[in-house]
Amino acid sequence: MNRKSIINLKECIGYGLGDAASSMFWKLFGSYLLIFYTDVFGLEAAAVGTMFLITRIWDSFFDPIVGVVADRTQTRWGKFRPYLLFLAIPIAIIGVFTFYTPPLDLQGKLIYAYVTYSLMMMIYSAINVPYASLLGVMSPYPADRNILSTYRMAFAYLGSFLALLLFIPLVNYFSENSKLLVDQQYAWTATVAVIGSLSALLFFGCFKLTRERVKPVGEHQSSLKKDLSDLIKNRPWWILLGAGICALIFNSIRDGATVYYFKYYVNEEQLGAVHVFNIPFILSGLYLALGQLSNIVGVILAAPLSNRIGKKNTYMLVMAIATVLSILFFWIDRGDLFLIFFLQIMISICAGCVFPLLWSMYADCADYSEWKTGHRATGLIFSSSSMSQKIGWAIGSALTGWLLTYFGFQANKVQNAETIDGIKMFLSFLPAAGAFLSIFFVYRYPLTKDKLLQITAELEVKRNQ
Repeated sequence: MNRKSIINLKECIGYGLGDAASSMFWKLFGSYLLIFYTDVFGLEAAAVGTMFLITRIWDSFFDPIVGVVADRTQTRWGKFRPYLLFLAIPIAIIGVFTFYTPPLDLQGKLIYAYVTYSLMMMIYSAINVPYASLLGVMSPYPADRNILSTYRMAFAYLGSFLALLLFIPLVNYFSENSKLLVDQQYAWTATVAVIGSLSALLFFGCFKLTRERVKPVGEHQSSLKKDLSDLIKNRPWWILLGAGICALIFNSIRDGATVYYFKYYVNEEQLGAVHVFNIPFILSGLYLALGQLSNIVGVILAAPLSNRIGKKNTYMLVMAIATVLSILFFWIDRGDLFLIFFLQIMISICAGCVFPLLWSMYADCADYSEWKTGHRATGLIFSSSSMSQKIGWAIGSALTGWLLTYFGFQANKVQNAETIDGIKMFLSFLPAAGAFLSIFFVYRYPLTKDKLLQITAELEVKRNQ
């Protein structure tokens, strides 16, 4: 079979569009939702942290349910692609309501936040778990999956870059630069409506340009009990689950605290906007957007590095570098913008290397499970990737909210020295701990390059019988 005919450039781009769509919302959640709830919506940081933990932990266990349902979906479009078609518009609509401030008292607002955010996370799972699972059925070859995973992560960071770069300028446009709370509330909702519309279009593009090819070895459908039993016995899956949770704690704490860091420590408002092509950007927006561009560099480096030293060694190397650089962040002076941005570039390159490796390794876990058991549950395997994301973000975001309150944070006021030191820890020691724990898990990952070649060859023989 001609390998080039399996996955072409158009399909790689099409697959990448799906994560560009998902990542637009995901980065808004990670970088702006906490400060939206505290500084615009009007909730206390600790209450938001608790809400994040409760809703995301529940939603984490909702992901495997989506995976099981997707594995049993049979349509003329395949198992996983229909979810991209039918949920693209609903996720955009619910996203807008998540960033809407209703005219309610504090108790009513908290209930509204719980309901809308829970719905948002559930529909995010319902579209993103099938999207992630699509990687496992577009091609049976690990090399093709590495390419698809690279395109996926590159487009994810491009989508994030676009959303983060434009978010505050759009808020300023819709608010007409007004600092009045009511104008800010309207502007945040309108901005998310624009980004949500673009996200829906990208999901439609992913549906149109991709195909499902891989069929299970067995023709019969295994039972849910059997699929769950196989999953529980899948040791590589457990290792990646732990590594993914820790990697997302590393990422979520850094992202969630960035706007606080620039607003209350660097004091970006006093420094003023930076104009690019006559468009005013604030420092935190440029910092976050630059991080996404640096992530893309990391994605590009991931394939040649992993081909040379292996996925496992690449993962441990870049996360070790990220751990050391994160620790150094604590001692940067607020006026040393060059060093702040330089460390952001270097840490983000490391993070960019990690995530395509994780996605590719999840596809390998699906093959490992089929090789060991004779049954393939791609959706259930890949739902764990989304589950680890949700749990990691839940822990990271909850810690950020709780610790902000512990350090004495008060929204829209000058912070004391203890609070400032706490905010600095969110970009230094706390993410460094998550990165170090992630290394500990991946160190135990058993699927070597030679082992995967053996698994792929044996599965191909069985599929051709």
